Amino acid sequence: MIQIKPEEIQCLADYIYHLSGISIDASKAYLLETRLNRLLEEEGCRSFSEFHQKATSPAGKMLEKKIINAMTTNETLFFRDAGPFELLRHKIIPDLVDARSGRMTDMRSPKLKIWSNACSTGQEVYSIAIVIKELLGNNCNVSLMGSDLSDAAVAQASAGVYNRFEIERGLPKEKRYRYFTSTNGNWKIKDDIRAMASFRKINLMKSFAGLGRFDIVFCRNVAIYFTLQDRKKLFNKLASVLEPDGYLLIGATESLTGISPHFTPKRHLRSIYYQLK
Repeated sequence: MIQIKPEEIQCLADYIYHLSGISIDASKAYLLETRLNRLLEEEGCRSFSEFHQKATSPAGKMLEKKIINAMTTNETLFFRDAGPFELLRHKIIPDLVDARSGRMTDMRSPKLKIWSNACSTGQEVYSIAIVIKELLGNNCNVSLMGSDLSDAAVAQASAGVYNRFEIERGLPKEKRYRYFTSTNGNWKIKDDIRAMASFRKINLMKSFAGLGRFDIVFCRNVAIYFTLQDRKKLFNKLASVLEPDGYLLIGATESLTGISPHFTPKRHLRSIYYQLK
């Protein structure tokens, strides 16, 4: 493994921050080594300085995408942390359906829009879709959007195909056979669940103009990689795309205390969620 030199850390960290908003200080230099060494070998680079020069050259656009894919590959699994999905099932979806149903003039289920950002390879999105399908059945009228900065992650999420290791992480066998189809040693999400979701590449540091408003926003375990200032900007922007009575769900170890004045925390059973003040 090629080791990164102290004088190379800041230069590469600034470059990664420019690409993705991910903040890496000297104490996390190991992330650069562990996530980028394979790319250094593929590109025939003998140092991180040489790698940086190649990435920032006019011909480095494709390498830039590979770097983003490598640096944004985060831990993910189906139904990660039970709390948010129990909230969906027992609190959020029933409350939103009740609130929206009062505005309806026909018997259709009210339209709900949900955004799962930094969704990686889509396990969170499909977990949400399964909960909603089990709650509302064929009457569900939900638009789910998953987004990520990684082209590779968005492509896999869109395909909805997972290998044996991925499918067994967090997904009970009963749900696997009900909502996925075995194909060539992998597992593919069934069409009725896949049809509930769309996926796109979004940089959370950029403008959210044109996204519209959402009833539920998932933003779990991504802001921890940002600076405090960027976290404040992110959650202020999320406040601008959330419906007045909408719900924001963040990571179990995260808090918006001192981050955003727009949200107030609320508790249901053992879980915390946020709503606009």
